[in-house]
Amino acid sequence: MTMTVRTRIAPSPTGDPHVGTAYVALFNMAFARSHGGQFVLRIEDTDRLRSTPASEEKILNALRWLGLDWDEGPDIGGSAGPYRQSERSEIYRQHADRLLADGHAFRCFCSAQRLGELRAAQMQAKSPLGYDGHCCDIEPGDSQSWADADQSYVVRMRVPREGQCQFDDMLRGTIAIDWTQIDMQVLLKADGMPTYHLANVVDDHLMGISHVIRGEEWISSAPKHILLYQYFGWDLPVFCHLPLLRNVDKSKLSKRKNPTSILFYQRMGFLPEAMLNYLARMGWSMPDEREKFSLTEMLEAFDITRVSLGGPVFDLEKLRWLNGMWIREDLSDQQLADRLQDWALNRERLLEFLPFAKQRMETFSDLAPLGHYLLVGMLPIGREALLTTVDSEEQLEEILQYALWRLETLDNWQRESIFAALKSLADSMELKLKVFLAPLFIALTGTHASISVMDSMQMLGADISRARLRHALEIVGSIGKKKLKKMEKSYAKLI
Repeated sequence: MTMTVRTRIAPSPTGDPHVGTAYVALFNMAFARSHGGQFVLRIEDTDRLRSTPASEEKILNALRWLGLDWDEGPDIGGSAGPYRQSERSEIYRQHADRLLADGHAFRCFCSAQRLGELRAAQMQAKSPLGYDGHCCDIEPGDSQSWADADQSYVVRMRVPREGQCQFDDMLRGTIAIDWTQIDMQVLLKADGMPTYHLANVVDDHLMGISHVIRGEEWISSAPKHILLYQYFGWDLPVFCHLPLLRNVDKSKLSKRKNPTSILFYQRMGFLPEAMLNYLARMGWSMPDEREKFSLTEMLEAFDITRVSLGGPVFDLEKLRWLNGMWIREDLSDQQLADRLQDWALNRERLLEFLPFAKQRMETFSDLAPLGHYLLVGMLPIGREALLTTVDSEEQLEEILQYALWRLETLDNWQRESIFAALKSLADSMELKLKVFLAPLFIALTGTHASISVMDSMQMLGADISRARLRHALEIVGSIGKKKLKKMEKSYAKLI
């Protein structure tokens, strides 16, 4: 019987939609489409503190903007739902109970203090980090009694202590990992919510996922997942671990060195066709090796074995070059005018800015100088312009870095929330708000005199605002790791 191919992407709604999510989603969708199968979108929102509906909406909108679509998901439903893990908690609890009953898992009653001391001792001894099995031999009757007495516990999986886990990967062949390297993973947290590992395996099985195509950072977790499949008596899916996206210096793609939010590229004015084309080129190539191709052309020629395992480099300059090709070769002047109007030259954005600009306008020609910073990417600001706003370079670094850290945790990107966050930070730093905001004016608008920096940030959006602060920090000078650690400690005392 022919296998029905089903793939999935399972983003966590805990921040801005990441280009890495789009990259993995593209390859999952392409593989499913090329085999006449289905592509599923699932939301992994078991992190109650950080998951938000707003973040989920951003992820869905960003993926759709790129031109990706799915056959089943939280927004369109499907036969294997629900597609949010927060709505499936009872399913996970039942499966955790099954593992406990079969002796494949155990309750761990260790306190956070004991686990912290264990980790500290392991680090000091330079031994492998991980749980030491302290609770794994508690008698089942005692374990149940303590749980019934409302003692706090987590559920951990049992892991062999000798031998190897061997599994096949579509791109990498046979992979072998010693069981001694695998921790006794927490499967169910003390609040009853599952960890990624339990939810991932249970959902993939119940949703009929035939091929698990994900980033290579999950290779080390594969033995845990395989063990769970075996404990439940389920058939394994086919595994395929894609190479990680890299910065130009070959380090793992990170927002410190490259904008990672899809929304940043949308706001910067990149074409979704070019963005998707570039992501497709990350480790994969067309049979004829051409650089520029559409999603339709990719799907017609897709063969996952053409993925190269060398770490694909996400080069912003190369993306700009490719985007320029799409603009020149695929858009007529009329189409380009329409795209520009949709992007930023639309009535909605103009009406957002006009109430502020009108107070400073004497002629229509005053509008462009007042609002130019809303229509560009990184501003051509100088180091001296930033330094003139503060007493010292150290103070400038602290204001920019602390403001960036505070704004990176801000979910509600509205004027009142931005003001409250920055005012609180300025007070903690014992700085007048005017002094604190002065370098932010330069970093965000390129000038000393502009409309309110809070209003500017609301109109610019979170991605461009944060990117401009990072850009200003680069202009001041790279902060070394040692100094950054010291700043992190100082910042932690302020919040």
